[in-house]
Amino acid sequence: MSARDDLLSIGTVAARAGLSVPALRYYEERGLLAPVRDGGGRRRFPRHVLRRLAVIAAGQRVGLSLKDIGEALATLPADRAPSASEWARVGERWQELLDARIRELHALRTSLDGCIGCGCLSLTRCTLFNPHDAAAEEGAGSRWLRDAENAPR
Repeated sequence: MSARDDLLSIGTVAARAGLSVPALRYYEERGLLAPVRDGGGRRRFPRHVLRRLAVIAAGQRVGLSLKDIGEALATLPADRAPSASEWARVGERWQELLDARIRELHALRTSLDGCIGCGCLSLTRCTLFNPHDAAAEEGAGSRWLRDAENAPR
């Protein structure tokens, strides 16, 4: 059996990965998958794409964006299954991303503990409702809009 005969149809890949065919097309558009085309123009996938799809699903489950996942997959060979050391490099990068996400989630959880009973939603004090708002120091209301309306014409 030649390598060409070992290619899977998009329907087979979708069924084996537990995804829809449109999801696979979307991943292709985003550059996460690179199918080959047969003589009739149909998408065919090498078997190792199933591992890539498992990695995409795992990344999404832990909260990584498709952009982050795509950047990691871009470092891997598209024409063959990655080696253990190539997968390890991806794992190291994802560990950094996940550690940062854990810190962000911990900070959010800590903020929520103080805010759940508060209910203030103050534009001048609440970092959840109004994070990093440069206009907050200038006072309440939509001053910039009022200033623009009152400007001499």
